[in-house]
Amino acid sequence: MSTVEGDLLHTVEAGSISASRRFWGRAALWLSALWFMASFVLQAVHELGWTDWGFANWRPVLYAYFIWAAVLCVTRVVIYGEAGKKALFVLPAALFVVSMVVFPLLFALWIGFSDWNLASSVGRRFNGLDNVRRMIADPFYANALLNMILYCLAIAVEYAIAFGLALLLNQEIIARKFWRVTFLVPLMLSPVAVSWMVGKSMLETRFGPIARLARWLGWENPSFFGDPLTARLSIMIMDAWTFIPFMMIMLLAGLQALSREVLEAAEVDGATKWQRFWQVIFPLMLPVSVTAVMIRIIFKLKLADIIITVTSGGPGGATDSVTSFIYREYRDRSNVGYGTLLALVYLVIIVVGMTGLMKIFDRIVKRMTGRL
Repeated sequence: MSTVEGDLLHTVEAGSISASRRFWGRAALWLSALWFMASFVLQAVHELGWTDWGFANWRPVLYAYFIWAAVLCVTRVVIYGEAGKKALFVLPAALFVVSMVVFPLLFALWIGFSDWNLASSVGRRFNGLDNVRRMIADPFYANALLNMILYCLAIAVEYAIAFGLALLLNQEIIARKFWRVTFLVPLMLSPVAVSWMVGKSMLETRFGPIARLARWLGWENPSFFGDPLTARLSIMIMDAWTFIPFMMIMLLAGLQALSREVLEAAEVDGATKWQRFWQVIFPLMLPVSVTAVMIRIIFKLKLADIIITVTSGGPGGATDSVTSFIYREYRDRSNVGYGTLLALVYLVIIVVGMTGLMKIFDRIVKRMTGRL
């Protein structure tokens, strides 16, 4: 008969597992779980200020979680033998996601409902729904949300330009490969570099070449970033100039993958160029188009670098995106609690909005491709 230790280290069929092995496995699992739960509750009560007992930070709770996770993986084999080994293919990844995603999210939720300003000596204090009331009454945050809608709507124009370029570069034009590489150059540049090159140099009011050209055309005071409307348009143009090549290259790849037989059949049937595009090419390109637009929306929702570099959200917060607004809330005002709540609310808006948008796109694709 093997020792208890030797028994625990070997995987056997579920029916051959001894009662003592199951007992020690369950005991280890329960002890580690109780330790983890106790440390979590103790720290939560300490953070709420209900008791002086607790840790200086949440790190011991995280260590307790890691130990519980390791014990959980081992005891699956100890308790269930060979059948428990199947769980080891999924458990480590699931536990890693919990530690790297769920824990930070819960901690952010905790901070979001607290008054925590790094410039204050008071420290972090739970303040209930005060941050929520402040967010609802904050006109600058509402303006940033409105700007995000406008910036995202600009993707429709970017898509039209990118599709046009993709159609052009899909034709047998002179130096086609050269033009393909040339159009991709903006995508290779950092958005911050684009901000300095275009925003700070070319659009500069006094000495910028585009400003001089505007004065020559009759615009007396071409202040591209002094007026809210022109400032928003300038931000949109710089962002579009950087990322239109990304959409173009995806659409070009989609065009080259289209079936030549289908296009030739439409041509033999006497369809005009416009009919071939609208009734054949465009519906067939919809899956690629939706993918390109969705990815572009994800990029757009994170728009901050160009705004921070060129306008810092100005004039008067007119060009702020939600991301740049949250960033400035952290950097300029040190409002960690309020900024975290804004980030969480923005996350919820993104998840709900993207889910709804995907359903809409799915219906459009099914409706248009159903005609073919």
